[in-house]
Amino acid sequence: MSGFEFAYERPTSLESVLEALAASGSVAIGGGTDLLVLVEEGLAKPQRVVDVRAYAGAGDIELRADGSARIGGAARIADVAAHQGLRAHFPVLAEACGSVGTPALRNMGTLGGNLAQRQRCWYFRRGVACFKNGGDACAAVAGENQYHGIVAEGPCRAVHPSDPAVALLALGARVAIASKSGSRTIALEELYAGAEADRERDVMIASDELVTAIELDAAAADGAQHWEKLMQRGAWDFALVACAAARRTDGSVRMALGGVGLGPWRVPSSIEEDVSSGGLDPESIDALAERALYDVEPLAKNAYKVEMARALLRRAVGAIG
Repeated sequence: MSGFEFAYERPTSLESVLEALAASGSVAIGGGTDLLVLVEEGLAKPQRVVDVRAYAGAGDIELRADGSARIGGAARIADVAAHQGLRAHFPVLAEACGSVGTPALRNMGTLGGNLAQRQRCWYFRRGVACFKNGGDACAAVAGENQYHGIVAEGPCRAVHPSDPAVALLALGARVAIASKSGSRTIALEELYAGAEADRERDVMIASDELVTAIELDAAAADGAQHWEKLMQRGAWDFALVACAAARRTDGSVRMALGGVGLGPWRVPSSIEEDVSSGGLDPESIDALAERALYDVEPLAKNAYKVEMARALLRRAVGAIG
């Protein structure tokens, strides 16, 4: 970052944060664990960095009397992982947050920043002309694609690195987003919808928008929840494949995979419905895992991810009953 200069602001109200983000050249910063790397790699050159952690409620974690929960976008990953209420009622999220990076990174990074971080494709990060970096196509398709996606929903075959996003998809979370011009709340999956075909963004929020909170309905609390993450290394690594699953107290099931696409990927609803029926023997579980991934399209060097995903789905179904 030699010779690179930018202004730093730490507004103390949400209104002033959003006002600052509306200015040209402004970028939000929470823990900075992704932004600082992007600056080092020459992929971001903000004129003004706006710290989004200082306004009232920015990082609060609230479990409401009705069983629902609200988590501020600036809540630290470590605080989400350690929160006793979340561990008791939304354990899949706490476990996913506990698997992020190292203790130091978890104590710096924020939940909103983790959801909104950019993908880690080595072609993109090293300035190679790819679909997201000035080129016409995904460089990984005919190149080194061992860690890329198996779910083909657009030209880009990178994967999004967020572990909490996978758990939040299984929980049916909603994301509150605000800007100077207004606010909106979307389903978690909408945060990534269309990212594979968007040259500029990996997360579907505008540069002046901020993730202010994650909302969890009471219906998603308790029940049977399961998290598992497979990595190349035993610790401090992004997921090769991750799986989150939840059987709600009403018997309905939601399952999601990470490491397979540019956003968490929800298992087809027909599979979830069959899992919700319960009483599945090992052969039936094997068949469901096979069906769930029938249409995925691995690249030349990452077909192993399909087998990993099947294994994780089998174990998840067994864990949530």
